[in-house]
Amino acid sequence: MAKFDQSINLPKIFQKNNLSILPISRGEYVISHFDVYHRFDSVEVQTTKVSLPAYIQSLNSTSITSESLALNLALASGIIAQFLEDESIVPTVSGRMGSGCFTFNIWNKKEKAPFSVQVTNSQIEIDAGYEGIHGLALFEAKLDIAEDFLVRQLYYPYRLWQPKIPKNVRSVFLVYSNGIYSLYEYAFDDILDYGSLALKTRKNYSIDDTSIELSDIQNVFRKLIPSKEHEIPFPQADSFPRVINLCELLYPQDLNRNDITERYAFDARQTNYYTDAARYLGLIEKRKDTLPLYSLSDTGKRVLNMPYKERQLAYCACILSHIAFGDTFRKYLVDYKMPSTDEIIGIMKGSDLYNIESESTFKRRASTIKSWVNWIINLTKT
Repeated sequence: MAKFDQSINLPKIFQKNNLSILPISRGEYVISHFDVYHRFDSVEVQTTKVSLPAYIQSLNSTSITSESLALNLALASGIIAQFLEDESIVPTVSGRMGSGCFTFNIWNKKEKAPFSVQVTNSQIEIDAGYEGIHGLALFEAKLDIAEDFLVRQLYYPYRLWQPKIPKNVRSVFLVYSNGIYSLYEYAFDDILDYGSLALKTRKNYSIDDTSIELSDIQNVFRKLIPSKEHEIPFPQADSFPRVINLCELLYPQDLNRNDITERYAFDARQTNYYTDAARYLGLIEKRKDTLPLYSLSDTGKRVLNMPYKERQLAYCACILSHIAFGDTFRKYLVDYKMPSTDEIIGIMKGSDLYNIESESTFKRRASTIKSWVNWIINLTKT
């Protein structure tokens, strides 16, 4: 009831009143106008290709369904050693444990002043800890894409272990999605200040080949047979990586609408938008139970089991087979620039789309077309 890993997961009454919550013991919490979340730093980085040792047969880079599997594969492939620049690392601490006792300051947004918090053996969980000759790196791992994260997930473990050992204690956030490992190392400039974290290093890694040329996408596009529009709402979901991430969430199990909203960085409205978008592309299916229940379609399962490059090209095919997206992409290739919103709306009006009538609706849906076509173009190196 008190674990909200992203700000969007906060209860409505918290969001309305600009409140947040932190544990201070095993059964006590403090609620106030605290600044407890940090937005992921947007840094453009190249993706480094790594490989699994040939003898590893029990790990599959296309079947990562849990944080522990993602961490095991990152360790086995050398990603963690490369990122930490330490070949001597071994896994050590992990799991649930007491936080120990410490005091820190946190910014109170309403009072515009720091507030002192005393923690006495609150429960924490460390996804993985890797120790080398010179330091201990504490990892928080996620399989979902979010705009921000709860700083407590890094700060409480850091405060527990920093005074325990003479080595440097490092805080690393690992996000795995769509074949890419994104690693962020944060440091706390002031150990007594919860909000003093700053990004030190950000790197991306992949087990598979990630090189995609524009010609690869064009070859897929030329072979496509246009899809007939069906009676599913036209997508209003600007982030295509989050459509992919939703499919990954459904890979190990079917989920109902409430499950998706609670487990992912969505609110209820976004859940509807993104599940409809994935259904529109034929990647997931919906059946009616007490609540709508979502599962991967046969197409979704087939695509998710492909290596990285083939998977991205399959997503391109799912998108571009729909006339409004395909014609926008074609115009981009001809003009070598993204069509304007008015031009995209003109394309949409000639595409026999389901249940879009008002100009404002056309404009919102045009934003999704523009975002998804940009995602396709950004797959390439040029």
